[in-house]
Order: sequence, then structure tokens, then C-alpha cells
Amino acid sequence: MNKSLIVVDCQYDFIDGSLACINAENAVKNIIDFINENPKLNVYYSCDWHSENNKSFKRHGGIWPDHCVQNKRGSEIHKDFYSKIKKKKNRPNPNNIFYKGQDDEVEEYSAFEAKNAKGQVLKDVVNQKILVCGIASEYCCRETALEFHKAGKDVEFLSDKVAYVNKDDHEKNLADLKNSITVL
Repeated sequence: MNKSLIVVDCQYDFIDGSLACINAENAVKNIIDFINENPKLNVYYSCDWHSENNKSFKRHGGIWPDHCVQNKRGSEIHKDFYSKIKKKKNRPNPNNIFYKGQDDEVEEYSAFEAKNAKGQVLKDVVNQKILVCGIASEYCCRETALEFHKAGKDVEFLSDKVAYVNKDDHEKNLADLKNSITVL
């Protein structure tokens, strides 16, 4: 059975920028190794993709520092996904990058409704069996996994291929997720 791998928000602001997460560089390396070891996966990338006026930013009343502002370095997917993934179709490209968080009024953690450059929605293109990894475990990865599970997909959460904001919250998240999905 073909599987879809959803690589959640492996963008510079979550790796070394305004919202740098614990274990981010290691997660990127582990994800790339996994993709190279499993070349038949259908790989999809989600990206937080905000305007300067996003309401999630502290300066606009939200809880987060400015992050993943469209077309700035912080919004870019880590360069190693472009250079170290062996199979070209598994590297980020216009067809497999799905953007979320584009509505300034809505906090969008999950990649479920994210759209690519063609306007395709991630929920409509993935396989029945989904693997979730990326950044951050207790926010965007969690919500993505749970929303796909709620939609009837068979979801596995790759716990050694995630970064997180807070270690205790990450551990609580993994324990909680085990109640509804497979955590590897």
C-alpha cells in the first residue's frame, strides 16, 4: 500500500529562527534519511505561510512572535530537503508544498486544509495511510495527525522525526496521541 509522508513545517523560523524548536536539526536529518530509505513514499510538505499582518503574531494580539512571513528566509523549507533527498520527486516542489496559515484571521496549526500552488488541498491528495513528522510535535504535527485521523485516515506519528517547543509538553503530547493514533 502506498503511504503518504507529511513533513510538517520544516522551515527556518522553526529551526533556527524566531520560533526555533528543540531537536529541529536532528529531526530534519532523520526525516531526510527516512525519505531516502523509503523512496516509494508520496512526500508532501506543509508550510506556515503568513502575511505581515497575521493575527497570531504578538504585535497583532496573538501569542507567537512573527514567523514564516511569506517569501522571507524564515518561511523557507530547510535547504537539505532540496539537496540531500536522492529521489527528485520527493524533494520540495510546487506540486508537493502545501501552504497553511494564509488567512490572517484564522490560527491554522493543521495542514489538513493546506493548499499547493495549483490550489489542490492536502486532504484530497494523500493516501489512506499517512505518516506525520516535522515541527512542532505538540502543535502543528499533533493537529495535522489528529485531523487526518478524524477524517478516517490511518495515521502514524513518527516521534523520532519531530522537533518540539517544550520537552514536557512534547512527552504529554506523545502519551495523549497514543490514545487515538499509532505513535512510533
